[in-house]
Amino acid sequence: MKKVAIILAVAAAFAGGYGYGRWYGKPASAERRPLYWVDPMHPWYKSDKPGIAPDCGMTLVAVYPGDESKHQAKPDLPPGTVEIAPEKQQLIGVEYGTVESRAMSGSIRAAARVALDETRIAKIQSKLEGWIDKVFVDFTGKAVKAGEPLLTIYSPEALATQQEYLLALKARGMAHEGAMEQMSASTDRLVAAARKRLELWDIGDSQIAQIEHTGETLKNLTLVSPVSGFVTERNAFPRQRVTNDTVLYTVADLSTVWVLADVFEYEAAGVRVGQPAALKLDYLPGRIFRGKVTYILPQVDPGTRTLKVRLQFENPGTLLKPDMYGEVELQTGGQRSLVVPEGAVLNSGDRQTVFVDRGNGQFEPRPVTIGTQSDGRIEILSGLAPGERIVTSGNFLIDSESRLKAAAGARP
Repeated sequence: MKKVAIILAVAAAFAGGYGYGRWYGKPASAERRPLYWVDPMHPWYKSDKPGIAPDCGMTLVAVYPGDESKHQAKPDLPPGTVEIAPEKQQLIGVEYGTVESRAMSGSIRAAARVALDETRIAKIQSKLEGWIDKVFVDFTGKAVKAGEPLLTIYSPEALATQQEYLLALKARGMAHEGAMEQMSASTDRLVAAARKRLELWDIGDSQIAQIEHTGETLKNLTLVSPVSGFVTERNAFPRQRVTNDTVLYTVADLSTVWVLADVFEYEAAGVRVGQPAALKLDYLPGRIFRGKVTYILPQVDPGTRTLKVRLQFENPGTLLKPDMYGEVELQTGGQRSLVVPEGAVLNSGDRQTVFVDRGNGQFEPRPVTIGTQSDGRIEILSGLAPGERIVTSGNFLIDSESRLKAAAGARP
């Protein structure tokens, strides 16, 4: 009986413990319930039920109590940084390159127009008032040389001064013949003053010498060209009355000409004063003119977003004629700078971005400032460092991911 009682007691204890554990204890194999589901590629996207991520199509992953920190976005990453799994990188065609330091070589091509060299334009006027008698240069476009007669003019005022000059010469001769030293000095001053007035009216030495030699006044004085060039404007006609403010001719020297080129705004950083340039014209195939940049205008055209660049070219045989159109090629390069492949830069017009590979599938959008472009590469003025690994292909889709993350992060 004693043994039976012991066995019954053990059985009762076992049954009691089993019942307590059944009703009051927690089963070891009880299943945990997820708190929420997240996109494994974009941890900021959360859902209260399983499914497919709407942005990338990946299956949502359950997050259980205690695992929240594993699925949180990295707080120390720059804004807009995205994390893309290797499988998706391969799917969207992500390719890489490196920021390099090299000497940029290339050229800038721009539409151009031949123009007059404004420093070689002469406006010809007469300092005399009177009437034109004869016109020797009688049409626009005629070539003239310095000292060549343009017209003759009758001026009563100049005629009176000639008479004064002749009287002074006669008085000086009489004074010297009479050996009157005091009168000789006075008449010398009169001769010098009358001659000076003739010179100030642009009456040449040859005409003054003719007056002295013949002892007679010249009814019509000759106006000569002060420069060589081509007549681009003519306002002189026979029997026309002129004053000292009348522009009779405009003469332009075409031995050198200006060429005005329209350089796009994004290429302006590659242009500098003294830069060599080549000019080609459609009407002279195969002929190349060599010149250089002499001035860069300080304002961009708001309509075309181009910068006016002025170049100077020698013009042998006057082959370059004003208002001709052509193409200018500016040689760039020579100095070392940071460059990246053209495909690495996303250019939205007012903003340029390059995605930098931070490792572990993370890509940082880096704003950059670009310079010249040549040979499939773009100069980087700021924003990148030599040796950084960057995305050269597939960055449009990465940019979409980055913008989506930035938009999601901005929501309250």
